[in-house]
Amino acid sequence: QVQLVESGGGLVQPGGSLRLSCAASGSISSVGDMAWYRQGPGKERELVATITSSGRTYYRDPVKGRFTVSRDNAKKTMYLQMNSLKSEDTAVYYCNARISGLRAGLWSNEEYEYWGQGTQVTVPS
Repeated sequence: QVQLVESGGGLVQPGGSLRLSCAASGSISSVGDMAWYRQGPGKERELVATITSSGRTYYRDPVKGRFTVSRDNAKKTMYLQMNSLKSEDTAVYYCNARISGLRAGLWSNEEYEYWGQGTQVTVPS
């Protein structure tokens, strides 16, 4: 069974930094594109940043220049370094990844989408 587990959230003062991690585990053949999403209070879930298996990145405008997404393919782990945090960054941050591996008892090269359980980031105003 494939799992994504986020960690690293917490309470941080405005202007501070946090580093989130997302680790994939289980019966995995390969991890494809990965992404961070977030859902603020009373808001819809939104894309934050993406990273391909080769390391190409994309950031939404609100986090450009402040957040950095990276990954360690050997560890099947993605990171989000968040600097200069603002109150509007307060949200539950979710990891998303396309992963191939053992599914329903069969090994497959087809990628399926997985989500982590989320980690809370709180930046008080």
